[in-house]
Amino acid sequence: MNGSRKLGLYFLVLTLLLLLIGGSLFLIMGGGDFGISADRVEVIYVQGVMLTGSIPAGFGIATSEDITKSLKDASEDNGVKAIVMRVNSPGGSPAAAEEIISTMKKIDKPIVISMGDVAASAAYYISAPADRIIANPDTITGSIGVIWEFQNRSKFYEEEGTSFYIAKSGEMKDMGGDWRGLSDDEKRYVDQVISEVYGRFVIEVASGRNLSLSKVKDLADGRVYTGAKAKELGLVDEFGSLDDAIDVAAKMGGIEGKPRVTYANRPSISRLLFGGEKVEVSAFTSYFDKSPFGRLLSIS
Repeated sequence: MNGSRKLGLYFLVLTLLLLLIGGSLFLIMGGGDFGISADRVEVIYVQGVMLTGSIPAGFGIATSEDITKSLKDASEDNGVKAIVMRVNSPGGSPAAAEEIISTMKKIDKPIVISMGDVAASAAYYISAPADRIIANPDTITGSIGVIWEFQNRSKFYEEEGTSFYIAKSGEMKDMGGDWRGLSDDEKRYVDQVISEVYGRFVIEVASGRNLSLSKVKDLADGRVYTGAKAKELGLVDEFGSLDDAIDVAAKMGGIEGKPRVTYANRPSISRLLFGGEKVEVSAFTSYFDKSPFGRLLSIS
């Protein structure tokens, strides 16, 4: 009988430990709502270079698959009354931006953009259709434009004694190969492609910000703007932090009092512990450290 009691006590302790561990993992994995669906604001992170793909959030890449899934989940969740997209990105693929914008336009809930350090190029592309854009005065934004880079390393190959034989089915099939420069016809074609993509970008900004095409084209020469200048130009609505954006979204969503907030894809310790790959701190800050616009720093 004494042995049975000890065995029962052992299983009780084991059960409690398992519940404790399971609860801790649940919280680490981003849980904590316990099924409660009170009216709330959902924060979705767009952090890193924007690409299509299935790389988990928190590794320096903001993928359209991850972001659109988070947007769809928030749209289908009756407890979510408004969405804040926290943007820290130097831009990326126009295709990734278009996938995100397409999903945003299908959502019948307020969407507020909260710009952090950088929200430029394709990151501004996805910001334009939102209901409200909130930035810091020294946020780097704008860079409305398209760039396509080609390298010509032919002189290097000649010096190294490297030669190429290219078999191709059409004159432009090897366009962009770094063993030669672009021909005049290829340069004209590249300009046409850039103009096509640029046109979609400009139209999206004009429509989303309620600006004329001519005004947007005047602003869209590729230059970046501070948040302060962007507000002056009509590219940003107001200044504020992430908390301010949450408050604005809550009011737009009809939430009274202090809003309850959940985070859809915030990088967490679970991604480091269970992500299955080696992660360096630089992966989380690559959008800033490796920004093509440099880094705006305040030096004391």
